[in-house]
Amino acid sequence: MLSAQLLRQVRRLHLYARRLALGRLGGAYHSAFKGAGLTFEEVREYQPGDDVRSIDWNVTARMGRPFIKRFVEERETTVLVLMDVSASLGFGSSGQSKRRAGAEIGALFALCAAVNHDRVGAVLGTTDVERYIPPAKGNRHLQRLLRDLLAYEPVQRGTDLNPLLQWVLRTQRRRAIVVLISDFLTDNYAPAFLRVAYRHDLIAVHLIDPWEQSCPPVGLAWLEDAETGQQKLVDCNDRRVRFEFEQQRNRFVDRLYRLAAQAEADVITVQTTGGHIQAVAQFLRQREQQGRRR
Repeated sequence: MLSAQLLRQVRRLHLYARRLALGRLGGAYHSAFKGAGLTFEEVREYQPGDDVRSIDWNVTARMGRPFIKRFVEERETTVLVLMDVSASLGFGSSGQSKRRAGAEIGALFALCAAVNHDRVGAVLGTTDVERYIPPAKGNRHLQRLLRDLLAYEPVQRGTDLNPLLQWVLRTQRRRAIVVLISDFLTDNYAPAFLRVAYRHDLIAVHLIDPWEQSCPPVGLAWLEDAETGQQKLVDCNDRRVRFEFEQQRNRFVDRLYRLAAQAEADVITVQTTGGHIQAVAQFLRQREQQGRRR
């Protein structure tokens, strides 16, 4: 049973994302993501200004006057939001957790897809797939999807992106837009990442908290691994400690960007301090300007 507070949060998230999707973000989404292909619509008589390359010469020969074939874009596609809901996403030093920031990004993509009549689904996972919402349309479907993105309570605490990516490979036969949301503080997902990027339009949303970018010099502090519960007392004023901290973090980030470059996948960086709308809007503008690469 959902609490009244959670229901209010889901409604606010829905209204917030829908307002943006109906505005500039929705239009940019439509331009940035092309349909699945072209479908034949009709043969009609040639009119001045039509592209002569579209003339159907067989019909023209039979009718004795020029006719053209008209095609339209097959617009509908599938958007699949893959959400890492491991314990590390519960961290946030600025009043907002990575999980909340990720849910808002997922909601923006979901509502943009809905406004453009695309189907949208979600897969939530930790060390395994824990929740699957099949792609569909409709307001009730969106409410359920947003609720789970925002408030699903995972069974496990660890992170493994492989099950999420493998799920896509097993279940999505047609090309889809796949939005993978995580802090990417994990290993061994490279082969599945590359395979998904080859088959689908893969977008990695990288969630970052400022305190994870560098260790603040706050003296002695107990640090706890959110996923294992292990604690360690460290001297944050020690330069070697801060250096090792940053090296470990940079290793994960460098791996993600190397993989994305190799796979020709996109990366959107999202801070827990805000700027989500700007990050998504900038990404959509870039996609619109560049066009599809493949």
